[in-house]
Amino acid sequence: MDNVDRTERKRIRKLKQYEEELWEQGFRYIAGIDEVGRGPIAGPVVVAAVVLPRKTFIAGVNDSKKLSAKKRETLAAEIKAKAISWTVVAVNPPYLDEINILNATRKAMHIAVAELCPRPDFLLIDALKLSDININQQSLIKGDSLSFSIACASILAKVERDASMEYFDVIYPGYDFAKHKGYATRQHIQALMDKGPCSIHRSSFEPVKSLLSGGTYGQQPGLFDQDDA
Repeated sequence: MDNVDRTERKRIRKLKQYEEELWEQGFRYIAGIDEVGRGPIAGPVVVAAVVLPRKTFIAGVNDSKKLSAKKRETLAAEIKAKAISWTVVAVNPPYLDEINILNATRKAMHIAVAELCPRPDFLLIDALKLSDININQQSLIKGDSLSFSIACASILAKVERDASMEYFDVIYPGYDFAKHKGYATRQHIQALMDKGPCSIHRSSFEPVKSLLSGGTYGQQPGLFDQDDA
């Protein structure tokens, strides 16, 4: 074992400290849960949940925001291959706007947990807590930097959401979704002003909400047409 490998294994062991404590307490199926996409003004919020075997080692796992797109894709494939169970759930506009972003995130988390098999007996969740679910859980602020399972979930969610925004970039050309992934960059706002919102823009988020309430953009042909979905 070289020094690089030894250093990485030490880092991963530290990242698994919450899981190790729970395994020692007798919990068997620990699910890490994270979301991506609460902040953008377009596209879905995506939640991933993953249960991994205790002895799993995956070099390079970290908070998805600290990794390159290529590295995330490589890691996502390895995470899926080694996981006991994993699932990814997306909530898109307009339903996201109807129930608000926080409720959309929680709903996606509930669905993700329900789809895991076997059923987890403990949940490690980034930042949020889930009510109305009879499973032990712990919320960790910045959990994707503190928990191996949450970090793995963040990678799966990020890869899935990026892929969906690249797809939407083809369906709705001119907004450059593949580049900014729906975040409110200067270029995105300019395209929004020039073209008006499309059906994956979040009508409850500014500046989309103001543009729609003004009426001008809402009268443009094709806006929110079902054929564009």
